[in-house]
Amino acid sequence: MRPLSADPRYPRAPAVGPRSHVQMAAPQKKAPKMRRAAPSRLAFRLERLWLTPFVRLVTRIGVPVFCVTLGLGLWLGDSGRRADLVERYEIVKAQIQNRPEFRISELTVDGASAEVEDAVRALLPVGLPASRFAIDLDAYRAAIRRLDAVENVALMVQSGGALEVRVTERVPVILWRTATGIEMLDTTGHRTASLTRRDARPDLPLIAGYGADKAVAEALAILAAAKPILPRARGLVRVGERRWDLVLDRDQRILLPEENPVRAVQRTLALDSVEDLLSRDFTRLDLRNETRPTIRLSEAALTALHEIKGLTPAKASHD
Repeated sequence: MRPLSADPRYPRAPAVGPRSHVQMAAPQKKAPKMRRAAPSRLAFRLERLWLTPFVRLVTRIGVPVFCVTLGLGLWLGDSGRRADLVERYEIVKAQIQNRPEFRISELTVDGASAEVEDAVRALLPVGLPASRFAIDLDAYRAAIRRLDAVENVALMVQSGGALEVRVTERVPVILWRTATGIEMLDTTGHRTASLTRRDARPDLPLIAGYGADKAVAEALAILAAAKPILPRARGLVRVGERRWDLVLDRDQRILLPEENPVRAVQRTLALDSVEDLLSRDFTRLDLRNETRPTIRLSEAALTALHEIKGLTPAKASHD
């Protein structure tokens, strides 16, 4: 904190008394100051230009970068030098990639059947042992995913130089008869494999018709509802890509509606349990109209019915 009493602006001269022997010193003269010469106009402008941030950035960074780039461009302008540089790079790259720690010497396949495992091994782009850099794992995974029987696949490079392939196969649940053969489908309707004979997979139900592969879920629901009569069922036929026909033995067919086919099957089983409907001699049971189901008798059953009623075939047809 400064004192309240200010210092005198001019120092006081020492008191001179009769007993004072202090003599006043003579004032000293100050040395003259040297004046600097004024800068020239060019120096002034250069100094002002140097204070600009852009000029300082270009001078400190841009000029060295330009000089280095110019030198490299002149050095790489010779084709021989460029070829030698590329050759040296390839040699160093090959030496690094072929080191023992990057070598794959074994391929293991888990979760796949024998046929799928053979296909997975055949899709490997190089022979083993090989460097892991020589195998494009993404392309190899995509090639395995394109197999019909494969739902998902994972690749892992294990320590010790082993490439492990974990495969999740699609589970076939139904057979689809086409004009070219029999295809096995999973629950989504995706093809898993082909069959040459129906009896190769007797445990799987059969569907047919154009577009049947797109309605596998509905077909499975119908077959589940018709479980009591499955021993008599031959399969399902897709009609017009919109509805199903349930085909039974003895050349009998149940025409299911487009909407709620499962409920129609359940009603049919209820009628069969009460009136023994499915044991009768008919060829078609039309359930497409829910309020008016119709049945078409076979020729033998129709003739027997006419005989019971005492009608001749001509009169019966007339009636």
